[in-house]
Amino acid sequence: MQRRWWAAVAAIGAVACAAGPDEGPGVSLSLARHRAATVAGIAYDLHFDVPRDATAPVHGTVDVSFSLDAPADVLLDFRPADGSVGQVVVNDTPTDVVWRDGHIRLPAALLAAGENAVHVAFVAGNGALNRNPDFLYTLFVPDRASTAFPSFDQPNLKAVYRLSLTVPDDWQAVANGSALTDTVIDGRRHLRFTETHPLPTYVAAFIAGRFQVETATRDGRTMRLFHRETDTVRIAANLDAVFDLHATALAWLEEYTGIPYPFEKMDFVAIPAFQFGAMEHPGAIVYRANGLFLDDPPTPNALLARASRIAHETAHMWFGNLVTMTWFNDVWMKEVFANFMAAKIVNPTFPAIDHELRFFLAHHPQAYDIDRTAGANAIRQDLDNLLEAGTLYGAIIYQKAPVVMRQLETLVGREAFRNGIREYLLAHQYANAGWPDLIAILDRLTDVDLFEWSAAWVDTPGRPTVEWDAMRDRGFLAASTVRQHDPRARDVWWLQDVTLALGYPDSVVQAPIRLDQGEVQLGHLDGTAAPTWVLVGAEGMGYGHFRLDETSRNALVNGLGSVEPAVTRAVAWMGLWEAMLEHDLEPATLIDVGLRVLSDEPDDLLVQRILNDVREAYWQHLDADDRAAVAPQLEAVLWRELREAGQSAGRRAALFDASVGIASTPTAVTRLDDLWQGNRSIPGLPITETRRSLLAQELAVRGVPRALDVLEAQLASITNPDRRAAFAFVLPALHPDSAVRDSVFASFADLANRRQERWVLAATRYLNHPLRAAQSEHYIGPGLALVEEIQATGDIFFPLRWLNALLNGHRTRSAAAAVQRFLDERPRYPARLEGKILQAADPLLRASYLR
Repeated sequence: MQRRWWAAVAAIGAVACAAGPDEGPGVSLSLARHRAATVAGIAYDLHFDVPRDATAPVHGTVDVSFSLDAPADVLLDFRPADGSVGQVVVNDTPTDVVWRDGHIRLPAALLAAGENAVHVAFVAGNGALNRNPDFLYTLFVPDRASTAFPSFDQPNLKAVYRLSLTVPDDWQAVANGSALTDTVIDGRRHLRFTETHPLPTYVAAFIAGRFQVETATRDGRTMRLFHRETDTVRIAANLDAVFDLHATALAWLEEYTGIPYPFEKMDFVAIPAFQFGAMEHPGAIVYRANGLFLDDPPTPNALLARASRIAHETAHMWFGNLVTMTWFNDVWMKEVFANFMAAKIVNPTFPAIDHELRFFLAHHPQAYDIDRTAGANAIRQDLDNLLEAGTLYGAIIYQKAPVVMRQLETLVGREAFRNGIREYLLAHQYANAGWPDLIAILDRLTDVDLFEWSAAWVDTPGRPTVEWDAMRDRGFLAASTVRQHDPRARDVWWLQDVTLALGYPDSVVQAPIRLDQGEVQLGHLDGTAAPTWVLVGAEGMGYGHFRLDETSRNALVNGLGSVEPAVTRAVAWMGLWEAMLEHDLEPATLIDVGLRVLSDEPDDLLVQRILNDVREAYWQHLDADDRAAVAPQLEAVLWRELREAGQSAGRRAALFDASVGIASTPTAVTRLDDLWQGNRSIPGLPITETRRSLLAQELAVRGVPRALDVLEAQLASITNPDRRAAFAFVLPALHPDSAVRDSVFASFADLANRRQERWVLAATRYLNHPLRAAQSEHYIGPGLALVEEIQATGDIFFPLRWLNALLNGHRTRSAAAAVQRFLDERPRYPARLEGKILQAADPLLRASYLR
């Protein structure tokens, strides 16, 4: 019955249910279904004329061809905030423009059954063009293409693109296709690109500007990297790795999927201060520059993050670009497969890495940060209009979903899972499909009811709370049980295979168990010697709040360093972190545990995690008096470890970041000043321009007497124009005068001042730094009031990142009350944005409750 119900719902969803085009704002589900049922064979001949002056308008034309079964009114999407529509010609007939609610109406009287051709002249909106003084790049995900040019801006109306550009003569340009022609006439460069394979609008792209171009050949394939990095040493240190990692990912994916690379070429672009880590445009992948060009020496996390990011974007060529979700409610599918495949790809590249530990640390902590909150969302969410598509993104898609997909692979079997994936890709290549299509294929390959499994893991927000309990009889176990329950009191349980670890003074015994109901009796453990501690999910693949009993918690506080293997030690550390959040463990105690295990911890990845958590506990969960009590020992241990001989370069870099971030006492701040001035050094760790800039900013936020002189001197020393511009933007947010800082925050109400989102976030974090919290608490109300506008005008990750930057420095009851008051006063506030606020406010709400 469950399976028949699912199939019926999927069938209903596939039927066009609208009698005619919906003219409301955005692309509604009804409009999308109507157009998918009536419009086909789409092609865009698209031209943009980009002036040198970044403030001058970008003019464009588009010739859209498509077929209809019968004449009917058709809506083209075009909603530029600062653009306009010029001439519209439908099948060679000029027509008056009917442009309303972000749509151009093409009248049925001018359309025909079969092929149609529409010409539109327009001025492009700047929102998705990301214009800078000497370069620009498009970013059309999830529904931003229609802000730049008239289109059918929905994922299941794929089209071929024939792009041409006119740009300044000294600019380079790259797009989805290769350049067919490239000529310079009267100081203007004219480029025409090859026709693409069918693409959804959100991955159409072009980038143009003053770039350097590096070329390399790997496995017979020529690849190009466009970049603006001026540090030749930095380029030389990273270039080969960037090309090698792309080649490795391509070869692995071709073998795994059985499908050759499905697009014409493989170029990529490094953009300073790019809003995302990367974006998967076929033929023109865009990366944030500092994610490719790493500081020397890079941390283990930075190396892994770069490899994983490159593998992730390369996997998108198959998962998302070759086969695209039908509707954005399944956007998680392309992201989960990209992350899931990335984890598989990087393993052979880093043979010395503990990959079970890496997977756990890369996914579980961030997913838990959302799933434990009152604003948690399901992996697969309903979506009525693409205007809200950006709110679907977050750690549940990027971090939780790969854990769930890994469990699915275990349930189905690795080989059967791969065969199902191949069947799915081959059946829908260059077209669209959704989760029901894939789950139906995989369900045939296992006895587990995957529809019921999916209802819990994919359609339900939150996570189970899992607890171990046992009676002890004269030092032995009796009647041991593992129970799971839903903390939200719904009738749901989560099927998963996990490992139960029982810790003893000289050994760890592991027992696999299947959580297939609310309570699992472990009769096979009766008579076993009572353990010192017990961990559920010790293998690092289980997902949930694996709550530590009091005996285990106390044992791990005193003996965490002796827990083996490393992934079980990481799970134990996460258990202690959760205990602190649940107020079962004092923050100072957690910090003490972290300091005690730091010097003996052999794994750099776990050291990085412990350092991050210690830093967060210090700033977010201790008040000023407690920080003052803890700071001297904390700073001393970090400084000692930082200078310890024999440290790996990556560990030393991680310790540097933690030492700078935590420094509070006069002694520690003086050390930062000495490092910035060059009067002190750290063996094995060069103080690069990036690190020196960080030191200058951290000195300023700590209120050193010559803060402005330090900032101005650092600004003058930065030679790269993009990094200098970023530093200059953030500088006023560090000003010692609160009136100046207030004016900076107030300026963010103007969209023009929010264009460089990475810079805005850096400034907002410093404005709301814990050391400035008392002076910045009045930003909370106005900052929350901007969220709806930020969601409408910014890119997909900006709303939650804005909220984190706004709230993470605060921990008082009055700050928490400001958040609650904002929501109470808006009972009809958009549900997804309320969820984002609750996600970002969770540390504040917990910390203020503890206080």
